Amino acid sequence: MTKFILYLTVLILLFASKIQAQATSHNGEQVKQAFDKQANDIASNIKKITKEEKSALKIEVEAVNVELQNGKMTKEEAYAKKQKLAEARAKNIEARVAVEQENLKTLVQKQVDGKITETDSSKTIVIHLDNKFCCNNKNKPEKRTTSQFVLAFGANNLVTNSAVANSDFYYWQSHFFEWGFTENTRIFKNHNLLHFKYGFSVMYNNISATKNRYFVPDGNGQTNLEVFPYELEDSRFKNVYLVAPLHLEFDFSGNKSKFGNSSFSTHQGVRFGIGGYGGFRIKSKQKLYYHIDDDKIRTKTKGNFNANDFIYGVSTYLGYKETSLYLKYDLNTLFENNVANQNNISLGVRFDFN
Repeated sequence: MTKFILYLTVLILLFASKIQAQATSHNGEQVKQAFDKQANDIASNIKKITKEEKSALKIEVEAVNVELQNGKMTKEEAYAKKQKLAEARAKNIEARVAVEQENLKTLVQKQVDGKITETDSSKTIVIHLDNKFCCNNKNKPEKRTTSQFVLAFGANNLVTNSAVANSDFYYWQSHFFEWGFTENTRIFKNHNLLHFKYGFSVMYNNISATKNRYFVPDGNGQTNLEVFPYELEDSRFKNVYLVAPLHLEFDFSGNKSKFGNSSFSTHQGVRFGIGGYGGFRIKSKQKLYYHIDDDKIRTKTKGNFNANDFIYGVSTYLGYKETSLYLKYDLNTLFENNVANQNNISLGVRFDFN
């Protein structure tokens, strides 16, 4: 979708340059001003469409997360629903932008036919689309800061006393989920390799204990794994954090856009990021699913479980375009005073959508 909008931007500039020359020589400055105003309105509409659809997707994804937390759907159902929502919003953007593209074609044809007579604008055309900056001066670079919506998910576990092997927690049934927003600033004015990436994320770390066990605070600052008196179908312990991630990103998209001008493309090639994060715990919750005779019982227990209120760690990602392999590791332990040191570790897939 970003490629489509960038391509449309270039088309607008080419049309604008051609028609501006015709307007100056044939119909005068007033016709040129009218054309500029209408073209600028179309560009603003496209930017508004993209912003509206992304905001709507954010709300829909959060609603799915709430349903997942409340046990109204499985993680597989939640993932599938999020994919459908993202695809639907992408189709909405494409359909709505196509309407504006037709408006642009109509505007250009009217100018060629000499049918534009409005004189209510004196603006010079300057078009901003999806953080790409273009103007009448083709050698002027784009803005150095772009924005992304971040979505990540994958496997989650605890490193106990520096080892993740023979874990007390299932490897594939324990998982993490993360969403957030980042700003990506190019560090050097005339080189595209290094970027500083910063923002905020909400992290959901889930672990599922093996051998029919669950977490029990003992009242003395310890949180222990104990065997549950009934057969557990599922046992999940979830911690939610609000964090500020900071990364140094190496973007190998190149120093020139594919159109050959002085603008810089981002997220168009191999990317590597390394950095860390810090924040605080929002809540902790344990969910247990089991049967007593013919009764199916679900319990949800909220509390601090002696978990650390703050979180900090290191993270890295390596990928191509918007998709990356993502690894993060908490440097502080999950529990404050437990005898065994247990640090959260996550490995999964990360998406950075411009």
